[in-house]
Parts: sequence; C-alpha cells; structure tokens
Amino acid sequence: MADIHIVREHALGLAHARKLAFRWAEVAEKKLDMDCTYTEGRSSDLVSFQRPGAQGELKVTAHRFELSARLGLLLGVFKHRIETEIVKNLDQLLEHEDPLHAFEHGLAKHEGRHEAKHAPKHAKPHHEGHKAAAKPAANAKAPAAKKAK
Repeated sequence: MADIHIVREHALGLAHARKLAFRWAEVAEKKLDMDCTYTEGRSSDLVSFQRPGAQGELKVTAHRFELSARLGLLLGVFKHRIETEIVKNLDQLLEHEDPLHAFEHGLAKHEGRHEAKHAPKHAKPHHEGHKAAAKPAANAKAPAAKKAK
C-alpha cells in the first residue's frame, strides 16, 4: 500500500472551496469511476472517495485542502506519478483568481483534446432511410457526488 498526503493553503473561503471540491467530486465520479460522498459541515467539509485500488478523503476548510489517499498494490506502483499530477493540477488551479472557472476551463480543454484524439478519421455519410442503432450507455451510474448534511 502507498499513501499520499497533500496539504494546500488557499484564500478561497469555505463557500468557494466547497464549490470547487464538490465539482471535483462530480468529475471524479464521472471520469475516474470513483464513488464519492460529500459531507458538508459548519467549518469544514469532507469528500470521501473510493474505487478499486484507491480510497481516501479530501478535507475542505476555509483556508486549506487536505487530501489523504491510500493506493492499492497496482496503483501504488504509480504513486509518484499520481501524486505529482495531483500537486501540479491543484497548484495550477490555486494560482487562478477563480479556481472553479479555471477547473471548468481545463476540463473543457481536456475533453476537447480527448474528443479530437478519438474522432473517427473518415466519417461515413448516412444514407437516407438508414438509421443508426442507438447504443445503450456503457456504464450508467447514479447521480454524481451525494451531498449529505
């Protein structure tokens, strides 16, 4: 098992930090297949997350984010890379005046690159009278990040 512990101070205040953390939990559920539970408190919030091979918590206060995670054997091999990416992304977000906007912008940019990379090279035109079969959702999930009080 490999542990990750990251603490970052910020000047967002609890309301803005809460919005950013809640949005992160939504994206973690969708993009990283995490199960997240968001518990809102008076002076701090807690995002608990887990997926096969990883579990942890993100504590959110008016002045800091504190992430603690435990990686399983397979993900533990990539601990340094995972930790480096988390630190880099968090530091970049906190440099911005509006980190939530920066997060959304970065997400849209990433999704645009992903779509362009996976777009079919030669799209075939649809012939009149032929309908493409609808595909069922590959991995339907419950609504993102459950918010508990």
